Amino acid sequence: MLLVFGLTAVFRTVSEGTFHCPRCGGDRAYRRRAGRRWFSLFFVPVVPLWRLGHAVECRTCRGRFTVSVLRTPTAQQMAEALPAGMRSAAALVLGAGDPSDGTARARAIETVSGYGEPDYDDGAVDADLALRRSFLEREIAQAGSQLAMEAKEWFLAQVVRIGLADGPLGEGERQVLHRVAELLGMPRPYALGVIVMTEGASR
Repeated sequence: MLLVFGLTAVFRTVSEGTFHCPRCGGDRAYRRRAGRRWFSLFFVPVVPLWRLGHAVECRTCRGRFTVSVLRTPTAQQMAEALPAGMRSAAALVLGAGDPSDGTARARAIETVSGYGEPDYDDGAVDADLALRRSFLEREIAQAGSQLAMEAKEWFLAQVVRIGLADGPLGEGERQVLHRVAELLGMPRPYALGVIVMTEGASR
């Protein structure tokens, strides 16, 4: 009797979603696949052997990548992170000053709307002011991870202008601005320069 045996790799889908495909250069559907080597008899897997690990497969180009590729944000995630980060930064600097000041609130609403949230209003400001600081800081850090240094500079300058809307910056507002810069990933001397220059331009 002729026996046909050998080793076969078998993959199964463990999750699906959307990711930024480095080969396609855009957001694509993916499936995460877990592989295992099997002993096969007559081309049929019969005995499981060792695991082969996980891979991410693009459903468009069929390219396979390591799971670390899922850490790259998609275009949709980036579009959501920037306004969320600005909302959080605005809430922090408003809370450090006079959160009831109409001019400062109007400036915050204008700035956040310009970052992609046209429906942002006074009610949203109040809701953001009630959020935990740890959550707000997390949102700012997530936005900062996706910005080039020039964009971080512009982001911080916009937050400084919110702080200046109700008058000169107080000590609490300055501390918050430096914390925002830190969360964005800006060196402290660079952040100080942006703050000072924005203050000077507002006079």
